[in-house]
Order: sequence, then C-alpha cells, then structure tokens
Amino acid sequence: MPAPTRFTRAPRRAHPGSRPAERGARVARRAVEEPKTRGGDSAPGRIYRGALFPGVEVPEAGADVWRGISRVFPWGNGAPVTEGVLGDLLKEEVRAAPLFVPLYDYYRQYGGVYNLGAGPKWFVVVSDPVVVRHMFKDNADAFSKGILTDIMEPIMGDGLIPAPKEIWAKRRPTVGAGFHGAWLKHMTNLFGASATNLADKLEREWCDKDVAVNLEDELYAMALDVIGKAVFNYEFGALREETPLIKAVYRVLRESEHRSTFPLQYWNIPGAMDVVPRQKQFKEDIAAINAELSKLIADALADRNETDLAEMESRDYANVEDASLLRFLVDVRGETVSSTQLRDDLMTMLIAGHETTAAVLTWTMYLLATHPEEAELARAEVDAIVADPSGVPTVEEIRKLERTRLCLAEGMRMYPAPPILIRRALEDVTLPAGGMGREITLKKGTDCFVAVWNLHRSPDLWDRPDVFDPARFKREFKNPKIEGWNGLSPELVTGLYPNEQSTDFAYVPFGGGQRRCAGDMFAMMEATVALSVLLKRFEFELGCDESEVEMITGATIHTKAGMPVKLRSRSAK
Repeated sequence: MPAPTRFTRAPRRAHPGSRPAERGARVARRAVEEPKTRGGDSAPGRIYRGALFPGVEVPEAGADVWRGISRVFPWGNGAPVTEGVLGDLLKEEVRAAPLFVPLYDYYRQYGGVYNLGAGPKWFVVVSDPVVVRHMFKDNADAFSKGILTDIMEPIMGDGLIPAPKEIWAKRRPTVGAGFHGAWLKHMTNLFGASATNLADKLEREWCDKDVAVNLEDELYAMALDVIGKAVFNYEFGALREETPLIKAVYRVLRESEHRSTFPLQYWNIPGAMDVVPRQKQFKEDIAAINAELSKLIADALADRNETDLAEMESRDYANVEDASLLRFLVDVRGETVSSTQLRDDLMTMLIAGHETTAAVLTWTMYLLATHPEEAELARAEVDAIVADPSGVPTVEEIRKLERTRLCLAEGMRMYPAPPILIRRALEDVTLPAGGMGREITLKKGTDCFVAVWNLHRSPDLWDRPDVFDPARFKREFKNPKIEGWNGLSPELVTGLYPNEQSTDFAYVPFGGGQRRCAGDMFAMMEATVALSVLLKRFEFELGCDESEVEMITGATIHTKAGMPVKLRSRSAK
C-alpha cells in the first residue's frame, strides 16, 4: 500500500486491474451498499455479517448466534473490521507515512465507519459527515474528548480542548466572550505588526537571493509572537531569536504531538518521567513555562479591576495598555477562577492558537507556491482592496478579501489542522446510516477517530478533492447517495470562512457543533492579514521539487524537512 508524500494534483490510485470507470462505479456503490467481505467485488452479493475475531467473519450458519457472541468484543458493533493492519505496519512505506494516510486507504475500502485494531486497543474511525454531525451536534453530550484528555492533561490540564464536559460548559462562555468583536478588531493591529516584522525579516535576509528560506519555521515564529502578546501580553520575540523559554515552548509542542500519536502511553509508567531523557526534558520545560505563566497570572490577579462584560465589549482598546485575554479573564465581573484554571486556559490557547494558524499559513503558502495562477488571482485582489502599501488590511478589508480567505479555507481543506479529532462514547450510541446505508451502535467507552483528512479529501463529498481550487466553496455540490447529507451550500456561508454549517459537516477545520474552536475568527483574521502582507510584498516559488515536501503527523500536519521557498520583492519591480 504505497504512501504518497503529497496529494496535490496527484492521480487517485487504481485497484489492480481496474479501469477509471470501474473505479468510479465502485466508489458510488460503496456509498450506499453494505460493505463486502475482504476482496471487495470478487465476492459479489455477500453481505458483511460482522467479525467474529479480527480477520474472521461471522459464519453464515448460525450467524445470529455468532453475531451475538461477537458483540461481547470491541469490534462487535456491526461496523467492518480492517484486516491486515499488522501486516501493513510491517511495510516500510506504511510506517513512514503519516497516520492519516493508511486511515484514508482503509476508508475507501471499508466505508465511512469502520473498526481499526492492531493489538489490544481498538478504535472506530469515522469519515462520514452524517455521522460526524450526529457526534458533534445532534448528540454531542454523548461524547467526550476521551483519550485526548488522558494524553493532554499533563500539558493543558483542564483547558478548553481536553476539558471534561462539566468544566468545559462552565469555562466556554467566558473564554468565548473574550474573542468579542471590539477585541478582534484591535488584534488586527497586532496581526499587522507581526506580519510586517516577518516580511521585513524575509526581505532583509532572503529576498532576491539565490537561496531559499524555510518558511515554515518563520511562520511558526510569527504565530508564537502573536499568541504570546494576544493571550498573556508576553513578548516572545521569536522572530528575533530563540530564547530558552521559546525552546521550551517548542519542545512542549513537539511533545504534545508525540503523545497524541504514540501508541503506548509509556510516560504514565511509574518512574518514566525521571528516567526517559525525553520525558525528563519535558518535565523541565513544563516547569519553566509554568513558572513564567504563574508570574504573569499572579501579576494580573494582584491588580484585578472587575469590569462588566458589556463594558469590556464596548471599550476603546486603542487606549488599553494590556489587551490580553489573560487580563479579560481576570477582570470580567462575576468570574471567580483559580490560578490553576487560568494556567490551563492559557496553555491551551498558547498551543492550539500557535499551531493552527502557523500550519494553515504553511500549507496555504505551499499550495500558492505550486499554483502560481491562484497566487496571482489572490495577489490581484489584495492589490485592489488593501489600501496600506505594506498589505496590512483593515477589518473591513478582511471581509472583502474573499479570494484570499478562500485560499486559506482550501488550504485547511487539503491540509486540515488537526487531521484527526478524537471522541469517546459516554454511553451506548446508535449512529445514523449515512453513507454506510445502515445504523451502527457504538458501545459505551468506544474511542473514535474522526478522520478530518478523509472528510476533506473524499471524492464522495468533493469535486476533484485532490485539486487546489479555492473557488469550489462558491459552487454547490450534492451527493444524494450519502443518505441524510445536504452537501455544500454556498449561500449558507455567513462568516469569514465556510464551516460545518455550509458543508453539512463535510468540512470541519475548527471542529464543529458545541465544541468548535473558540478562536476560529482570531485564527482566520490573523492568517488573512499575514497572507495579505506576504502576497503584497513578495512573489514566491517553491525552492525544491514538490515531492520533497513531505508530511508528518502531529497535533497539526508538519513538513518532514521544512518548506524551502524562494522570494522576490515586488517593490523592486
């Protein structure tokens, strides 16, 4: 099972001996028919009866009895079971690929809901928008963040992303209120200043030279400067130098990715945190970050100035010395929150806010660098709309930069951040039929991977899904073969980006439903400002062959060895 390193404009792989027309027919059938046994169309008419054991189908004779027995086991929910996973893991190309690549291949073979197991731990992988809508919106209270909470608790504590329902329900309204319109409008000044700092550095050190800059690193540094100032009024200065604290932040970010993808939680083994070098370093890094956060929180609490929410939402932030979210969370009247909870909230926003925006910009720049015709369309829009000669847009201009924002939206579709979301069933849950054509019942405690990559790349849900096409969000797309899915409806796009509402949960770049990311508008505005500045200031091209920009799995999708880009100044023309 070959693992491609990129997917842009890549032809879809054929099954051995199949022709395109046959492949298309098979894809259509899989959307509505019961899954077949392994071997697919070689066993026509045979209905999948469930797995007695991994790789062993329920016998036809006495199927009801055997199926009842099989339901005792994790895979006994009626969904197909992936076969050959252990064999696949022995293949170098599979082990070298990001996790979501084989999950996609299994999705095309087994359908929108299947069981994935390789050893004692089993997951249900969900790649069906109707089922995702049920999990995220219609029956959201029946699911928790599951293993994500287990993994991220030492890093994010009870921050919004991993928090259990009762803590999330209490903190989400307050944290969400911090991202109000007046504050976001003020933040555009920070976005513009940080993007200009980045552009100045790029022009000074790499522009118009026969050398490529690793743009991914620079975008991550810019995003760290933004999130530090916005969240707790801290000057990281990451674009200038890597201080010990910045290095600690980056190592903790890498550790969060490591923990989210490593199959064994070895760090929970008694003594591991003091013996394993990686975990010893993690303890030191967390201690250093916590010490800095504790000082910032203590200073904020020491001069707390309780203010009504309505007043904070209407204030003139141009005259506010500290406009950070920390100051908002401390000062908002009626909130009594511990320094520990504040620390968890801030750490969550530091990691999530930094990673998401930087990843979106990295992959959008990659796509624009490899699709110069799309870059020219976006650049022409920036030239026509943005009055500032450096390319920094106002809030009103951000709203008018439709093509630029759609480039970012398409970047998030093709390289979602994160590529996988995690849920755990808190009770027995019956999932709707959707594209599988039948209901499947999850048992209480079942851990699920919501495969965002699969949703965003599915030919059942998108026209030419492997093609970079920002204008796709302006065209309606329906597929009646996916039972209960309403498709892509451009008229339902009301904000800065198409979301789960306008695509009926086929597109979930910031999650969806109750637990959609509270900072989605912050991230979109920051990314739009940065992209506008880069388009205004530079022409750019990839500094290597496209195939050399490989993906690795983390909390978001990173490049394996950087993204070299060659820059040319537009001011020199």
